[in-house]
Parts: sequence; C-alpha cells; structure tokens
Amino acid sequence: MFRVASYNMRKAIGTDRRRRPERTIEVLNELDADVIALQEADRRFGERTSAIPLHLLEEHSDYKPVPLGASTGSLGWHGNALLVKRDVEIVHCERIHLPSLEPRGAVLADLVVDGTGVRAIGMHLDLSGLWRRRQAHTILAQIEHDDRSPPAVLMGDLNEWSAHGGCLRDFGHHFRFAECGRSFHVRRPIVALDRIMFNPALDVVESGVHQSAAARKASDHLPVWATLKRK
Repeated sequence: MFRVASYNMRKAIGTDRRRRPERTIEVLNELDADVIALQEADRRFGERTSAIPLHLLEEHSDYKPVPLGASTGSLGWHGNALLVKRDVEIVHCERIHLPSLEPRGAVLADLVVDGTGVRAIGMHLDLSGLWRRRQAHTILAQIEHDDRSPPAVLMGDLNEWSAHGGCLRDFGHHFRFAECGRSFHVRRPIVALDRIMFNPALDVVESGVHQSAAARKASDHLPVWATLKRK
C-alpha cells in the first residue's frame, strides 16, 4: 500500500493573507503521504521561485522534490510540483505541456514506492471548461502513448465545479475517482475541486479530506489524500 495526496498550497499564503511556508510544511508533514502533488507551489511573479524555501523543506520534512529541470530555486513547473518521501525511488520524470491561453502544465514521475511501481501525475487545470477538457485529453494521450508505464495516479486541482461532467467525464472513461470529499473553500467546503484519480489496476483502501487546524489556515484549499494498493 502507499499513500498519495494533492494540495493547492496557494503559494504558502494562508487565510490570514500571510505567507508562512513553515505552516505549509506542517501540513505536508501531517499528511505523511509517500507522494504529494502540489499546485501553486511557486511564486507567481519574478523568477517564480519556490514559495517554500528549499532549505526549509530539506531541514523540516522528510520530502524531496522530483527534479523537473525548472529554473533555479523553483519547486516545480508552472506551479505544479511533486514531492516524494526520501526513500522513494525516482525512475523518470518529465513536464507535460498543456494547451492553454495562460501558462499551464502538468508534471509526471515514474516512481517505486515500497517496491511498487507507480506513475504520478500532478496538474492544475484551467478555469475555462473548454480548455480544461483539452488539457484532460492531452494528459490522457500522454498516458495512452506509453502502454509500458506503471499504473497511474492523477492528482490536482481540476477547477471543475460540475459533479460529473466536463473533464471529470473525460477522465472517468479511463480512471476511477477516490471519494475524498469537498475541499474548497476551506472556510466552508462546498465543492470537490481537488481530485485523486487512479488506474483500474489499483484499488482505494481509504480516502478523505485533511482538515487539521493547520490545514484550515494554511491555504484556501484543503488537501485531499488516498491510500491505494495494487489489486
């Protein structure tokens, strides 16, 4: 079994409008997942450096970033990042270019977690439903192109307010959804914007929304998580 999580960390800016990366790290440690997909992990302007100073992540957590070849000081690419526990083997990683009007992308890593091969994909999709569906098709095509890949887990902020339509329908033709729950807005969660999807070769053991005191202050999204196993 292995545990995954997805978290839109809002550039480490909490509901108090203060940037406190140490608070974000506290939430990451509470999740205690083997793999975490982050959205809005980098600052928006300038050199787009990581919202969490890399030395703080190294000193105060058990996580390491998947090296995506982004700019120096960045945690990911277009704000997307993958963190893994330090004993997780990173076999391969790459960036996925997504069609969009504004810079958007997804990130991919083939991993070995406690002897189990898994492909993790993190994403933050567009606000426009049309562009979300185009982006979903691009991600699905990337997966279908490589039939030798390990079972995939897709995670991220899909920005999909519909319960079943739009890009959810597109992903649902190929993947199952973990029943995590409503993650946005943190003050009154009314919609499940953050999703975890998994290959039918995997099964979900348990899943949910992380609602600790720290998580309710660290971002406007709550993290979602799932424990998965090979069938």
